[in-house]
Amino acid sequence: MIDGPVLMLHGVGLDRSIWEPVAALLPDADLHAPNLPGHGGDVLDGPVTLRDLAPPLPEPCHVVGFSLGGLVASRLAADRPESVRTLTLVSCVARRTAAEQDAVEARLRLAESDLPASFAAAVERWERPEVATVLARNDHASYLACYRLFVAGDVECEPLYPALPMPVLAITGADDPGSTPAMSRTLAAACPRGEVEIVPGARHLLPLDAPQALADAIVRNSRRG
Repeated sequence: MIDGPVLMLHGVGLDRSIWEPVAALLPDADLHAPNLPGHGGDVLDGPVTLRDLAPPLPEPCHVVGFSLGGLVASRLAADRPESVRTLTLVSCVARRTAAEQDAVEARLRLAESDLPASFAAAVERWERPEVATVLARNDHASYLACYRLFVAGDVECEPLYPALPMPVLAITGADDPGSTPAMSRTLAAACPRGEVEIVPGARHLLPLDAPQALADAIVRNSRRG
């Protein structure tokens, strides 16, 4: 059982449905899983910041962020630490190597030039064909605005972690090639109350690859706050 509301933020190009397998395992929890601006049929007016993507808080609450949602959650926790009881960062990026930065920038260029090909490559990389329909619903300009945040957001968030007062759990799949175990270890080490968990056999879409492990981790981290 989780004491208090839980705010769950999805990744770039996806929507709130990514959390359904996890939510099914937490039937008694007070879960809030909104679509981020620019997702789920929403269209952005122009460039956005991580702050622009942060939804209202059901405060005080536990915040869970997946991928881009983890960067939004990190920004939110730094801006409003009194309202975030615990922070769970799922498949979140941190301190990319030069090669990792080159790779994500190449994916952005592909999205700019050929969005369907970009979505197809993501589905293949994640090994999750069921998300193809969700990706295809994205407005092109809105998706690109959010993906640009994903490309640069780890640099914005890195100096925030040492000042976070709440318990932080960084969790990712052992086989995630983009949000690697090394990144989660870096995040956890940077936070005063950071912990790390690596899920064997899981890739990037941890809410789909290992929903039970993720649900259990969210519950455990909530008890620290």
